[in-house]
Amino acid sequence: MHIVVCIKQVPDSAQIRVHPVTNTIMRQGVPTIINPYDLFALEEAMRLRDTFGGEVTVLTMGPPSAEDSLRKALTFGADRAVLLTDRFFAGSDTLATSFALATAITKISQTWGAPDVVFTGKQTIDGDTAQVGPGIAKRLGLMQITYVAKVAEFDPAERTITLERRAEGGTQVLKSKLPCLIAMLEATNEIRRGTMNDALRAARAEIVKWNAKDAGVEDMNKCGLKGSPTIVKRVFAPGARAEKAKFIEAPEGGNLAEALIAEVFSRQPNLEADLTALARGF
Repeated sequence: MHIVVCIKQVPDSAQIRVHPVTNTIMRQGVPTIINPYDLFALEEAMRLRDTFGGEVTVLTMGPPSAEDSLRKALTFGADRAVLLTDRFFAGSDTLATSFALATAITKISQTWGAPDVVFTGKQTIDGDTAQVGPGIAKRLGLMQITYVAKVAEFDPAERTITLERRAEGGTQVLKSKLPCLIAMLEATNEIRRGTMNDALRAARAEIVKWNAKDAGVEDMNKCGLKGSPTIVKRVFAPGARAEKAKFIEAPEGGNLAEALIAEVFSRQPNLEADLTALARGF
């Protein structure tokens, strides 16, 4: 069995700052981490490998410094790491990113065998779009299951996988044929602590590095800024509210909900009339 896990190196959101003049994210001096959602995907992939055998290949696209995150993934126990890095990928939005990663997964299939499962995190903490995983699945023609909370059953003989997917109002139990792409939710498992042997292996491991040509990208117009129709006009930090929050206490022997409603109506003098008019409309 072969499993591919797509991860991303992201800035630590707890230390991100916005430039007061240009309103752009200041990345200089901000430490980077593996996208937290991707760690849940990596752990689930390694659990399947530990149970049924096979290999886990970790793939990321980014600058040369993204090698640090790949080595961290090897420390956790991944078998192989591939870094997709090229100046042509700079400025990629989710459309261009999914194209580049899907192309690299095709090259991985040709080199080490087609993956039975592709894992991604639900989203990244820097973009929060949740679009790259589904984009990869679409380009590769894979069945995709998103918002997965648990891998309930895996049948390598029948080549099926049963998953629990979190949905509005409850949990869906879905069964899919392989190969497929799975986007994992947060808090679905706990990433393991790597062994000393894994740490030593990660330090010595050769990270496979592909540029656009190595990965098999033929149309450069689908990469980077040229292949990215999305434009981020401005990033800004919301200003502080001038009005401070008011603490409401329930009167002695009274009801807190009633006190809250009374405060809302006192601040919105026209609210009662508006609600009355709306009720008459029905």
